[in-house]
Amino acid sequence: MAIPKILLYYIFTPLADPDAVRLWQRDLCAGLGLRGRILISKDGLNGTVGGDLPAIKKYIRRTRDYPAFKNIDFKFSEGTGLDSHGHSLDFPKLVVKVRDEIVSFGAPGELRVDANGVIGGGTKLQPAELNMLVAERGDEVVFFDGRNKFEAEIGHFRDAVVPDVANTREFVAELDSGKYDHLKGKPVVTYCTGGIRCEVLSGLMKSRGFGEVYQLDGGIVRYGETFGNEGLWSGSLYVFDQRMSIDFAPEAAVLGSCQVCAAPTTNMRNCRDASCREQLVVCPECVALAAPTCEQHALTK
Repeated sequence: MAIPKILLYYIFTPLADPDAVRLWQRDLCAGLGLRGRILISKDGLNGTVGGDLPAIKKYIRRTRDYPAFKNIDFKFSEGTGLDSHGHSLDFPKLVVKVRDEIVSFGAPGELRVDANGVIGGGTKLQPAELNMLVAERGDEVVFFDGRNKFEAEIGHFRDAVVPDVANTREFVAELDSGKYDHLKGKPVVTYCTGGIRCEVLSGLMKSRGFGEVYQLDGGIVRYGETFGNEGLWSGSLYVFDQRMSIDFAPEAAVLGSCQVCAAPTTNMRNCRDASCREQLVVCPECVALAAPTCEQHALTK
């Protein structure tokens, strides 16, 4: 029986010919029957793909055969299933693109990369090291969420600072606003889904005077795999595929609240307006009654 898997990965490394990498990755995934989304730039590779386990293993082996990607860190999670052709049900298609940034902060000129990764980023912490830091310094440690605000509605680190951003491009203005300047003398731990956004965010913070900046290596995914519901993480993790959210262990705390009826839920849905990219926390019962709409588009209907 085919086992569906989702693969999450990134690597920052200089690439001389991003378009050649795009063609190779597109053909490699298509040949293995993988679906998902891969972004490539002169600074590296960022992807999430799904398929059956044998195809995923071949993809990992062949991608690591490329010298620039030999140290890429792959993270696994369970997929929903496969269709009759063996394609992942969690992704509607395969998309492979070249972009200015593999994670869109709108600040490509601030990112510096060499063969060892991002230059000038935060100090990386493994999950156990993060727990040790908090044990040693207690409430002095500030968790800083590097995701979009809606992602934190269903799960976050305890007492985390959650910036009011709808996308990563808003982080630069948010940091420049001065509203977080009081944190510049504190140990700040940035975190995000798989670690990639914090690679950039921690560097942006350091260049703006935040003196002691850390980043959770491997992101929430690696931390959740290590500690489940027993660590400092609480709730569910939002993911950018058809699953919408995942839990690291049974009986995870339910932090989300339905925007319609206020019932506890982790259920996420897109705004029904086709032009809107906003994600909403809405319980299945309310979704069944009416497709959800964000506040902005509710006013225009």
